[in-house]
Amino acid sequence: MLLRMSTTLLRTLREDPADAEVPSHRLLLRAGYLRRAAPGGYTWLPLGKLVLDRVAEVVRAEMAAIGGQEVHFPALLPAEPYRTSGRWTEYGDDIFTLADRRGAEHLLAPTHEEMAALLVKDLFTSYRDLPMTLFQMQTKFRDEARPRAGLLRGREFLMKDAYSFDLDDEGLRAAYDRHRAAYRKIFDRLGLDYSVVHAVSGAMGGSASEEFLATTPVGEDTYVGCTDCAYAANTEAVTTPAPPAGDPHRQPAVEVHDTPETPTIAGLVALANDRALAGRTDWTAADTLKNVVLTLRRPGVEEAELLVVGVPGDREVDLKRLAAALSPATVDIFDGWDDRPDLVRGYLGPQVLDKLGIRYLVDPRVVPGTAWLTGANEPGRHATNVVCGRDFTPEGTVEAAEVRAGDPCPACAQGRLTMRRGIEIGHIFQLGRRYTNAFAVDVLGPQGKPVRLTMGCYGIGVSRAVAAIAEQHHDERGLVWPRSVAPCDVHLVAAGKGPQLEAAVDLGARLSAAGLRVLVDDRTGVSAGVKFTDAELIGIPRTVVVGRRLAEGYVEVRDRATGEHTELPLADLLPHLTEDR
Repeated sequence: MLLRMSTTLLRTLREDPADAEVPSHRLLLRAGYLRRAAPGGYTWLPLGKLVLDRVAEVVRAEMAAIGGQEVHFPALLPAEPYRTSGRWTEYGDDIFTLADRRGAEHLLAPTHEEMAALLVKDLFTSYRDLPMTLFQMQTKFRDEARPRAGLLRGREFLMKDAYSFDLDDEGLRAAYDRHRAAYRKIFDRLGLDYSVVHAVSGAMGGSASEEFLATTPVGEDTYVGCTDCAYAANTEAVTTPAPPAGDPHRQPAVEVHDTPETPTIAGLVALANDRALAGRTDWTAADTLKNVVLTLRRPGVEEAELLVVGVPGDREVDLKRLAAALSPATVDIFDGWDDRPDLVRGYLGPQVLDKLGIRYLVDPRVVPGTAWLTGANEPGRHATNVVCGRDFTPEGTVEAAEVRAGDPCPACAQGRLTMRRGIEIGHIFQLGRRYTNAFAVDVLGPQGKPVRLTMGCYGIGVSRAVAAIAEQHHDERGLVWPRSVAPCDVHLVAAGKGPQLEAAVDLGARLSAAGLRVLVDDRTGVSAGVKFTDAELIGIPRTVVVGRRLAEGYVEVRDRATGEHTELPLADLLPHLTEDR
């Protein structure tokens, strides 16, 4: 392949785009890989499409290596299968919906579990057809409320999704393990630094779930690792070790105290120590019980309901964790205090919630027998010795409190959690029978009886992976593509005009004929300085400079990643460029 910059649709920018927030967004636009077409939507220019295709080639090869068969589902899908599975309402505002000229409802595909299950139901009749893995490369759509960060949070994106079908759970686990290993190979080949972490299944459903997160400070996902063991998890999936329960009836009786002007935890703790409430002067925020009022909305239910979540006062409620725990319901902070005078803002305690008919969930640290300093449900008053299991009984526990660095590891207990950030580039699920039950996907089993199939689902964000690679492989001058995904192997730059320019074009043709992907900067009227700046911005692994020593039979080779410059005889150039391919 030979591209000439004089005829290639490639325009670099001298300045950063005003709306570019993260390095990948800024550099992919500046280097001429993308152009913004709409909020959350981008046009892939020739160099960008080459990178996207090379990433897809790696993904496709590793999927084929584990026996995956490629299919292609439509992007415009009928509503009915998604109504049957329940996800038409579960997705809420996150999907694009539309009606055709006859009024039939459709959606733009966010994912294709329903279509895969229906395809297998249509074509498979016997256990001899299994196991089976189908995969596709397909454009997906999400009605993102606030598209940002370029390819990292858009409304349209390219995904690889795969679906495994097996007779039993043992087969599902084997398929899951095959995909997990294939994903490691894929991301290693793409040159990504990543972690595999425990995750929640969310709207996908199922049991076991893991995310592959590319490590980067701009990642939208926060995850944890342990200092002493291999445990890693998205913060949404972190579980909180619960203390041992005690006897609620062995605690002292509730005492109510005047605590004026203490609607905040900090003010309450200061007053409690100053006045030695309940005979103590060692109160901390962790001894208080914060009760957060939320509005909960369930898919398909018009009327919202109130939910109160209790967490230790030294923690904030993490709405993202809470939403993951309550999915597919959504939650927001309650703001209707004027309409609920029975809820005393700043002084709310759990003692009255059952009588008010309000659902109450608590952090796992709130176990029977624990005593708390919390609101007394009267303006300017708090209560001590409010005991779980005696003075209030929560409906259940929920993982809603923020996770912090230094928290104990839920896997080994001895280690402490460290906080990291990453970009989700892959997600794998053991779905089980959610979708095969919805569509009654059965085959005739070995014993001559119908067997309900079990499914796995495995996604990779192909376009998002391009952005993740750019986030991890750049410097202050521009992109630094790994050779496995670079749009070209060699960028040829003529440092002068006339003979040097002609020699660069001729050399590009010869390298291309030898099987290399070549970009030649054959532009006239552009200075050598601008050409070198563009070469560094574009980030192709090797730049070959045809310059002052051409008459002696030498060219200069610049390694974009290391910055190393080497002068080579023309006769040695091709072996040098191909020695580590």
